[in-house]
Amino acid sequence: VQLQASGGGLVQAGGSLRLSCSASGGIFAAMGWYRQAPGKQRELVAVIAGGGRTNYHDSVKGRFIVSKDNAKNTVTLQMDSLKPEDTAVYYCNMRGYGSVDYWGKGTLVTVSS
Repeated sequence: VQLQASGGGLVQAGGSLRLSCSASGGIFAAMGWYRQAPGKQRELVAVIAGGGRTNYHDSVKGRFIVSKDNAKNTVTLQMDSLKPEDTAVYYCNMRGYGSVDYWGKGTLVTVSS
């Protein structure tokens, strides 16, 4: 299984970006996004489970929305009201039912103040 992410870039504070990630195959228990800022550990940003239940990092609640398309094996992260502290490399993650994790290569999101 390979994951292909797209949609990162440079945006001003208050702006929006949309990240998308598609899997080459497989069936997944959960899909989501993590991020890693310079000098910090990777952290969960948002995840959506098979039944549609979502979970978000407290810092992005009300600003980011995660969604998925099971038929297309795609997960999307809509990011609004971006802040400079959202600057990080964002990684797509998909977890199989055997708790096997698949990762995309990462896409850089830079938010300027």
